[in-house]
Amino acid sequence: MKKINLAAAILGLFIFGSTVHADVTLQSKDEVQGAWKLQYTKNSLTDKQAIDREDTWVFKDGKVNILHIPREGTYYDQPPVPYEVEDGKLKIAIIGSSRFDLFTVVEKTDKNMTLKGKYGGYYYFTKK
Repeated sequence: MKKINLAAAILGLFIFGSTVHADVTLQSKDEVQGAWKLQYTKNSLTDKQAIDREDTWVFKDGKVNILHIPREGTYYDQPPVPYEVEDGKLKIAIIGSSRFDLFTVVEKTDKNMTLKGKYGGYYYFTKK
């Protein structure tokens, strides 16, 4: 009996002592409205090397417009594409396709937002 109680106590410490990480569930498009400067991306949370970014994602009227995307020494703007919130996640249309990119909101405050892409990449934004 003592062994069972000890095992239950240790199991409880593991369960409640570990850090709980819950994703942010979006309720509406309004939660991401505005211009967000993409600061950097990472391939995983443990990735030590961040990739600096220069683009800005502008969420407005059900569309997202990605501006100032670097390419071959110059910059271009992506045409606006529709976005929506579905099951608490951000769903952004892919240009020229009927498919969508799906992002989970990992963290969101008034000034910062972190998105996780469906393939595990992390996107770190600050509000403009």
